[in-house]
Amino acid sequence: MSFENQKDTYKRRNLWSGILFGLGLIAFLDEMVFHQLLRWHHFYDQSTTDIGLISDGLFHAFSWFATIGGLFLFADLRRRQAVWLTRWWAGVFLGAGVFQLYDGIVQHKLMRLHQIRYVENVMIYDVIWNVGAIVLIAIGVILLRRTNSNKKQGSVSEHA
Repeated sequence: MSFENQKDTYKRRNLWSGILFGLGLIAFLDEMVFHQLLRWHHFYDQSTTDIGLISDGLFHAFSWFATIGGLFLFADLRRRQAVWLTRWWAGVFLGAGVFQLYDGIVQHKLMRLHQIRYVENVMIYDVIWNVGAIVLIAIGVILLRRTNSNKKQGSVSEHA
């Protein structure tokens, strides 16, 4: 594999490692805070509490598979001395933000699997949730653009 092809591969792996980790992290935090500690909802609220708890368990497993997958990719990048932290963090913010926006729009509103909180005026919760997601995505895009516009790209490991 040529140096340029190898560099492109590592650029993609840094980004995808961060995306998986960020997606898993935000899903874990969502499940831990809103499902378990605050008990505002379950992943699937359209059935019994038992089904809601089972759906939470599956959601929790999904979040850990994504987190661990991202960390395995990160470990491989470290072993190859190809970690590019700015690009990895861009992926973390993008993964977290895209997942949160998907959750807020698709799962909460379109599929109606659950609401953030079952109160009379849920709109304020929806706005805060989705604006938070957009902020995470914006941070990820800014960091990603910094890595794309970086003219000094000798070896990827220089960016760690």
